[in-house]
Amino acid sequence: MRVLVVGSGGREHAIVRKAAASSLVSEVHCAPGNAGISRQAVCHPVADTDIAGITALAREIEPGLVVIGPEAPLCAGLAGTLAEAGFKVFGPGREAAMLEGSKGFAKEIMEAAGVATAGFARFVEYEAAMAHLSTTSFPVVVKADGLAAGKGVIIANAMAEAEDALRQCFLDRSFGDAGLEVLVEECLVGNECSVLALCDGETVVPLEPAQDYKRIFDGDRGPNTGGMGCYSPVPRVPGPFVEEIVENIHRPVIEELARRGIEFRGVLYAGLMLTGDGPKVLEFNVRFGDPETQAILPRLDSDLVELMLACASGALDRQQLRWKEDRAVTVILASAGYPLSSSKGDVIEGLDADGQLEGVEVFHAGTAEEEGRLVTAGGRVLAISALAPTFTEARRKAYTAADKVRFEGMQLRRDIAEEPARGEA
Repeated sequence: MRVLVVGSGGREHAIVRKAAASSLVSEVHCAPGNAGISRQAVCHPVADTDIAGITALAREIEPGLVVIGPEAPLCAGLAGTLAEAGFKVFGPGREAAMLEGSKGFAKEIMEAAGVATAGFARFVEYEAAMAHLSTTSFPVVVKADGLAAGKGVIIANAMAEAEDALRQCFLDRSFGDAGLEVLVEECLVGNECSVLALCDGETVVPLEPAQDYKRIFDGDRGPNTGGMGCYSPVPRVPGPFVEEIVENIHRPVIEELARRGIEFRGVLYAGLMLTGDGPKVLEFNVRFGDPETQAILPRLDSDLVELMLACASGALDRQQLRWKEDRAVTVILASAGYPLSSSKGDVIEGLDADGQLEGVEVFHAGTAEEEGRLVTAGGRVLAISALAPTFTEARRKAYTAADKVRFEGMQLRRDIAEEPARGEA
């Protein structure tokens, strides 16, 4: 059968590569894709938010499965439109996607489901939010309610920083409509972890956990990004703990949605803080994470397309997941100026003709072709993922490979998976 993957980033490249390796798949299509994806899929110049265009494309190529990668088309209702047109879709409908599309809605669902999360207050007026700051203790977290490409979260360590964050949201409109409503949350302390689970509306099956790195610079310094690296599995989150997390977080949320007549089919990503009082939810995503996907999927030994079809068909209870024992380390190479600005058109050197490197997997995100040359297209450019029996070896392979790549102003963190590697010594 044919598979259509919607999106253009490193996450979609990882999905495309797994789909291309599936025995169920004869052809992979992607809209719009990128320079790396075009080596393994037929790419179509249709924006992922063009619901009419994607639907028309699906009617043209008749895929047996459509996989929606990014959050924006999910929140815009693409999954429901495609399902109504008769296609099997991996990805939740518009109402379920509001778990990511509105942080306030996610808090409402968590409160109703009894899921642990940070204390918070919601505001739609600048003056009320500013007045609230005098009642809080610092640090606090200021969050734009809507989609802000992973950048609408500001940790404020003092009053002046919190006031500036509110000005960015309400007055400067730095996050557009995403900042029309704002949450002010307590700042949770602990270790972060991402636990993703496949869902078919009823059955919930966890994937292996991953650890993401949000800040741009080593030592978790600098502004938040979409993610500068990742590793999987997470030693502090063994299998029994993952099952406990799913029972106390993912399953109650899926059941609360079902009580409201909302079916969730796809992958539910829980960004967690492992506090002294147990795991608490920082955020939900309603799709595969980026760069978590580039660390998790290379370790998956099961057929991803078979699993996604089971989610779309309500048959996930008949699936068992198999995993490689190897550790995965993923290092992001970002463009100059990211995340505050984004350089484009810089020539990328060091990759072979297929945009790869020997011994690792290279996932393209912000890449394009110009006059036969591979160039940056802004933001996060490449994800370098290495598998090895230990984190120490996986780190060595990933960074050796990353150092072969060159483009103007290239940024990367040098501390990805440093902690679990130290634990192996």
